[in-house]
Amino acid sequence: MWMNLLTVIIGIFCISASAQNWDWFFNNYRAKPIVKLFGRDGARIFYAILGIFLTITGLFHTF
Repeated sequence: MWMNLLTVIIGIFCISASAQNWDWFFNNYRAKPIVKLFGRDGARIFYAILGIFLTITGLFHTF
């Protein structure tokens, strides 16, 4: 149950970062390869899709 909640929180965080276009998020060394690969707008779309996927997985995953 805790993993589901954590997955939902991380998903919402990714969606928020992509929607708000947070510089500190996209300038982080972990996000740099995605930004370099897809560009800033592509990275925002990537993280929005990732966030939606994580949120849905956390909400509907059963053990």
